[in-house]
Amino acid sequence: MIKMKNIRAMCLSGLFLVAAFANNSAFAKEPVSKSFVGSSAIGQHDTTAYHLNKSATKGEKRFAHEWKGAKWHFATAEQRDLFAANPDKYSPAYNGFCSNALTLDEGLIRTDGTVWHIFGNQLHLFFAERGRVRWVNGDYDKLKKEADDAWKIELARFK
Repeated sequence: MIKMKNIRAMCLSGLFLVAAFANNSAFAKEPVSKSFVGSSAIGQHDTTAYHLNKSATKGEKRFAHEWKGAKWHFATAEQRDLFAANPDKYSPAYNGFCSNALTLDEGLIRTDGTVWHIFGNQLHLFFAERGRVRWVNGDYDKLKKEADDAWKIELARFK
């Protein structure tokens, strides 16, 4: 006969297996360009400020919002709430990874939020100014398609 103690142990073992499976890469979140320490997205820049103020503005920790496993910082509580209500509208393309690097098959290159450009309504971040210039002077539709295709490949690695 199975003792109650053994049943509890089996249940706990089952819970650990479920937890391990849930943490498996099959359930991994999309990657976000964030710092190694503190998980701050895009160099703590306020992603709404690019759209609203046309500037790269540092956010404050007290106005942080957790999204996609990263801490997104904002200059004001109002801007944080604006992002929280519609993150897809304000978040950068490719979750803040360098748009240009994706087109060059360089993979997911982190950005710090200082080199940027808005194409249409979409914020794109770049590792270096030369990448931004390449996009501004290049065929945007072609570059975007190349980056989109590379992004899909990168995302597949997290599934």
